[in-house]
Amino acid sequence: MTNTPKVSVVIPNYNGMAYLEKCVDSLMRQTVTAFEILVMDDASTDGSVEALQKKYPANSTLHTFPQIRYSKCLKNRGFCATVNDGIEYARGEYVILLNNDTEAEPGFVEALWREIRKNDKTFSVAAAMLSMQDPTVMDDAGDYYCALGWAFAPAKDKPACNYDKRYKIFSACGGAAIYRKDLLKKLGEFDSRHFAYLEDVDIGWRAKLAGYENRYTPKAVVKHAGSATTGSRHNSFKVKITARNNIYLIRKNMAPWQIVVNFPLLAAGHLIKLLFFAKKGFAKDYLAGLKEGFAMCRGVMARKRCVNFRHVPVSRQIRIEAELLGNVLKRFGI
Repeated sequence: MTNTPKVSVVIPNYNGMAYLEKCVDSLMRQTVTAFEILVMDDASTDGSVEALQKKYPANSTLHTFPQIRYSKCLKNRGFCATVNDGIEYARGEYVILLNNDTEAEPGFVEALWREIRKNDKTFSVAAAMLSMQDPTVMDDAGDYYCALGWAFAPAKDKPACNYDKRYKIFSACGGAAIYRKDLLKKLGEFDSRHFAYLEDVDIGWRAKLAGYENRYTPKAVVKHAGSATTGSRHNSFKVKITARNNIYLIRKNMAPWQIVVNFPLLAAGHLIKLLFFAKKGFAKDYLAGLKEGFAMCRGVMARKRCVNFRHVPVSRQIRIEAELLGNVLKRFGI
């Protein structure tokens, strides 16, 4: 790397007192230094940013790296709006999104930077996210979406040694991934209507529809605590917002003919999810989310945010449809 911030690491923070300092500490130990760190605080009330600023004061001196800068919102706006501000604020040609509850291995930034530069058609590269509780187990190695209307991470809770190869993925997890800033701008950045959840699948899908690809590299490694903001894998807020966003995701990124073709699978997938969440006591939240999702799909704003399929070659639509169907098998390990 040259002595300029080619890479901007954007850390969205909301009440991350337990994790934020260790996250930034890990970035200060990277094998390269010519990058900047942008801590984007989303109206935290726990003093996490103020505590970090005492240890790492803001520094934008051109010849001092890594540079660190801060931005603080007075009102909680959600993950999407926060990282979009970071993208706008970033000086780098490439943007790494990194959750505040992660700790990066020393070669993390360099590995992502080198991988995304291998092919101009690569939009994003996902890092190997290991469980912080047990680093021999994967937390994420790339995300997928299938014709059942399910987003999933096949590597979740699997042995980390099984994910030591590079490969294409459907989309990168926004918790630890690098993106080309120019393409983020071209694609419209993260859709703030999502607020949080599935926004990374949405932008990865839009990139595929635009002719780009998403990849995974095992050389960029982070340990991830997981659910540090919402508190658990399943909770009322997460179930409702994810159900809502999933309906919106389908409306935005599936061509009308795909929705017709996939309707039986989508109906079955949502029914299975309803039964699953009913057993966990979240049926009302899931149904409320679906209702809000259908409401989000109506109106001028929804039409503006939808992909214009007249600009997407039919052959590309068919390839992605085949991938969605194939991912049904992948979801069940077939």
